[in-house]
Amino acid sequence: MIADIKKTAEDKMRKSVEALRVEFTKVRTGRAHAGLLDHVKVDYYGSMMPISQVANISIIDSHTLGVQPWEKKMAAAIEKAIRDSDLGLNPASMGELVRVPIPAMTEERRRELVKVVRGEAEGGKVAVRNIRRDALGHLKELLKNHEIGEDEERRAGEDMQKLTDRYIAEIDRYLAEKEKDLMAV
Repeated sequence: MIADIKKTAEDKMRKSVEALRVEFTKVRTGRAHAGLLDHVKVDYYGSMMPISQVANISIIDSHTLGVQPWEKKMAAAIEKAIRDSDLGLNPASMGELVRVPIPAMTEERRRELVKVVRGEAEGGKVAVRNIRRDALGHLKELLKNHEIGEDEERRAGEDMQKLTDRYIAEIDRYLAEKEKDLMAV
């Protein structure tokens, strides 16, 4: 039972860290790439959909993305969604095509992106801590139902803390790498 709880918690923590790494890859340093808009959601007839599900995203040149909506009337909603995102982009409609120029990386923009990355990292840490909290709750439940002893519960809790510390240290390491990458000129 305890081993199952630990294994489940470790799998979830690993997935949380992996999801954070994927989020970090979306934060780029001044070059256009289609994955930049992956997490931007657009209002599509009352439901929020990722842009990639309502439009084609292409790279026009190294500093410009092109977003071609599948429906002509979606261009304005896509433009608004990109503008309202935390990416700091200023799209412009050119007929049916929404052009998204990627601004040159200024020192100020780099600092903004570092703040975004730190926020993502903190979200990852919170996710890992929530997984620990859930696992400890399961352990307390087993203790309450007299399925395990107090010593086993305490030892398993200490193991969960070590696991949590390990994954939070991994998140900190990825954050330091990404910050260094973003601040490099």
